[in-house]
Amino acid sequence: MVRTAQSGEFIEGVDDQMTPEVGHFALALALALALVQSVLPILGAKRRNILWMQSARWSAFGQVLFVTVAFLALMQAFITSDFTVKNVVENSNSLKPMLYKVAGTWGSHEGSLLLWTLILTVFGAAVALFGSNIPQALKARTLSVQAWISVGFLTFMLFTSNPFDRVFPPPSDGQDLNPLLQDVGLAMHPPLLYFGYVGFSIVFSFAVAALIEGRVDAAWARWVRPWTLAAWMSLTAGIALGSWWAYYELGWGGWWFWDPVENVSFMPWLMGTALLHSAIVTEKRDAFKSWTILLAILTFSLSLLGTFVVRSGLLTSVHAFAVDPERGLYILGLLAVSIGGSLALFAWRAPMMEPGGLFKPISREAGLLVNNLILTTATGVVLFGTLYPLFYEAMTGGEKLSVGPPFFNAAFIPVMLPLVFAMGCGPFLSWKRADLPGVLQRLRFVALLAVLGTLAVWYLAEGGPVLGYLSLMLAFWLFMATVREWTMRIKLFEGPVSTSWRRASNLPRSAHGMTLAHAGLAVAMFGFIGSTVWKSEEIMFVQPGADISIGGFDVRFNGVERVRGPNYFADRGELTVSRDGKYLTDLFPERRTYPVAQSTTTESAIRSTLAGDLYASIANPASEDASTQGAWTLRILYEPLVNFIWIGSAMLVLGGGLSLSDRRLRVGAPRRKAAVTARVPAE
Repeated sequence: MVRTAQSGEFIEGVDDQMTPEVGHFALALALALALVQSVLPILGAKRRNILWMQSARWSAFGQVLFVTVAFLALMQAFITSDFTVKNVVENSNSLKPMLYKVAGTWGSHEGSLLLWTLILTVFGAAVALFGSNIPQALKARTLSVQAWISVGFLTFMLFTSNPFDRVFPPPSDGQDLNPLLQDVGLAMHPPLLYFGYVGFSIVFSFAVAALIEGRVDAAWARWVRPWTLAAWMSLTAGIALGSWWAYYELGWGGWWFWDPVENVSFMPWLMGTALLHSAIVTEKRDAFKSWTILLAILTFSLSLLGTFVVRSGLLTSVHAFAVDPERGLYILGLLAVSIGGSLALFAWRAPMMEPGGLFKPISREAGLLVNNLILTTATGVVLFGTLYPLFYEAMTGGEKLSVGPPFFNAAFIPVMLPLVFAMGCGPFLSWKRADLPGVLQRLRFVALLAVLGTLAVWYLAEGGPVLGYLSLMLAFWLFMATVREWTMRIKLFEGPVSTSWRRASNLPRSAHGMTLAHAGLAVAMFGFIGSTVWKSEEIMFVQPGADISIGGFDVRFNGVERVRGPNYFADRGELTVSRDGKYLTDLFPERRTYPVAQSTTTESAIRSTLAGDLYASIANPASEDASTQGAWTLRILYEPLVNFIWIGSAMLVLGGGLSLSDRRLRVGAPRRKAAVTARVPAE
């Protein structure tokens, strides 16, 4: 039974009445299939029963079908404003724009879990559909492990977080979604993050299946790489989109605050980056087998840790979904079983694996090992800074401790700077053994250009910390070394342009993707450094007619007017921006009030150029001083190069996509040899 938004009358409709129950029943059927898939295929692999192993394919398809039905049922409840469903009442409103009604499907704790589970089943079905070149036994074990994860999340939903719970009597309208989340960027941010988090689940399943089977080789690494790359791309896009949203929506002018919930998405990204490079060594040189398996386990474990942090009630944040400790205990148990069980299996199996290819201390393998060690260390730093305040509060009986940007900037950045230097050198190193003098010879000109670029910025800029200039020099180094390596590959300027074009066309797409991604990180570093080191900021009380100068711009505050939106009203400021007496643009920052949600949000106004952003936001003055009555709090920032962050992030994602499109990663996985390269006793 559905109550309409306009009249409040009930409309009888069997389909609408029963849709939530259909969704609930579909989840129960998905759980039944997941239980079968978690047992039958892995037993079939042990007994060499083909039919049992093939059952994983159809149960994976069935799971994704039933979870999709449940997800669409919940989405319909949001679209039609079905206020007989508790989840809709708590996270939607009849006046909300349609886009945010749809986004409300995954904007709550229960809905986000349903989206997580849907993506989990999609990855399982994708392996079943596209994994035709994967050995039957390995695929059966992988899909069984994936089903174990599905069982955990489906039971969590059905027993503690049912998205289809009814409410009676139904209210006349809903409570509305958090206004901060009513944004296009935030509508897409969670699906991208979940695609990344859950994408690492299939890599985890491959790793556990390989440990059970007792076999890791180049073919296994080739099968794992596309899934790792797809998850890494999505997580990169999700983090970048969330950072962009925080920048323009929250009104404080920053793009990263080292918030614990930001950190729990960043840690799987760091570990996933290490995993991506480690899998390359396993594929190319049959080395780092144990290391690659361990990274696959830890990456997904960090994804689960993030789920625990935002749903356990440990944190209060705009990102957090739930504050129910009972739910947190359930996820903690799931964490203990999945992480503890997989690490115990690793401890048992890994020592029996053969080490694989040997290499010299100066080689590409050694460079990638340094890469992995630095990324793992950096992850440990972020993990410590994120969890230490929680442990401190638990040990001291509630005493609060804050670990914020000063700690992370002092501990994380010095750890990562050597990685940037190594990234510039790594592509010049050859496999197994490299000629170090030859590498340094090729990089002399790159080092000179990096120093000259930094000196030019030092001459133009107005001061700045030494660490900022060192970081900038390494960003120049990485960008120019990456371009230099690519030009050497295609022999640019060493012959006819047609020859270089032909060589570029014949290069694997993964090589072009690596170049684009490494250059993208350097470009993003320009944005990180410029917007941090040379940022200008002014916060003041202003009356209409006030003038402010910042970053070479002259800004006049013209006043505030009241405007109305679909489900809010706003105080909209008007600013006129000029430079050297020449008019440039008008900015209109807003302070929005949502009556239903009884909350306010800041809508910043930004003039964006490649050189930097002029950023403005307004708020009511907190002071009751008579001298400030009728004034507004105006915050204006100039952030040099900040848009390079988003350009560099886009280059990272596009580089990953270019590599993923390489035919070798899609269909060219090598056949396993009859001889076992990394064999341990089977079950």
